Amino acid sequence: MDEVEVVVAHAERATLRVGDVFLKVDTDQARIDIEVEAMSLAPVPTPEVLWRKPPVLAIAALPGTALGRLGGPANGSSAAWVAAGAAVRRLHEAPLPPWPGRRRRSPEELAVELDHECELLVTKGILPADLVTRNRRVAEAAIRPWTPVFAHGDLQIEHVFTDGDEVTGVIDWSEAGPGDALFDLATLTVGHQEHLADLLVGYGADVDLDVIRAWWSVRGLLGVRWLVEHGFDAFAPGCEVDVLKSRM
Repeated sequence: MDEVEVVVAHAERATLRVGDVFLKVDTDQARIDIEVEAMSLAPVPTPEVLWRKPPVLAIAALPGTALGRLGGPANGSSAAWVAAGAAVRRLHEAPLPPWPGRRRRSPEELAVELDHECELLVTKGILPADLVTRNRRVAEAAIRPWTPVFAHGDLQIEHVFTDGDEVTGVIDWSEAGPGDALFDLATLTVGHQEHLADLLVGYGADVDLDVIRAWWSVRGLLGVRWLVEHGFDAFAPGCEVDVLKSRM
């Protein structure tokens, strides 16, 4: 009998693994609909959808292993990171999906959200003011106009699977939609900046490194309070707070 493994669980959704099947439980039906449609449109390997019965989506496990995890080692070789960059470029060059990005913000909206979150981080005593101020300054480079691409929207290192130097699949597409290409690249390398050069070799396009670094700060500033309030350890070695400290 296969054991039930809780992959992630919080008030919004949960993912369970039973053998080679993942069960995603999400009361937001629109999020599940986007995930299924995005996987059908994306020009990269994605998991097989086994069945859907709201609020549950069942998908098959992917071959290979994740590139790594935030706060832990990156498992992929240089060649695997190059392959990941090439896969991300294929995605970004695909036609835009026919729905708005769930997290798409105008530059003005992002600035307002950052300022609000920075104030809360300090007033609630979650992070020291100098750390927040420095990262808010770095984050400014991300607040600019950008041309939307078919973006994954949550391209964490745990969501890209490889076997040797081949990408075997990309998971968790619920935030997919028209988005900022550099946000995807930054999300994949946050906490593992040492692999950015290999990723960009595979991506094959000139990018603004200051904007990628800015998105590292944005992710931390916008994510730390949510993580803390939902029982996750943003202060663990190599995780969000360490990424913010590296900007100092």
